[in-house]
Amino acid sequence: MARSDRDWLNVFQLPPYAPDLNPVEGIWSVLRRTTTANRAFADPNDLITAVRRGLRQLQYRPDVLDGCLTGTGLRRQPP
Repeated sequence: MARSDRDWLNVFQLPPYAPDLNPVEGIWSVLRRTTTANRAFADPNDLITAVRRGLRQLQYRPDVLDGCLTGTGLRRQPP
């Protein structure tokens, strides 16, 4: 962790490519196993609609989202 001029800001140097530290990778993994699994899409708009629907459903599953964050080994700190 690097020090900054502001005491409220923590800077973490991450490797250029670190999917294991990115909670979004876990969310995409969930979508690939659920919303888009075993499905052929008619066109790009069909894919976009399915992904949006899956993301909308995930926003009501904080346990899944917390699991994606926990999978990185990082922790959310309250403000």
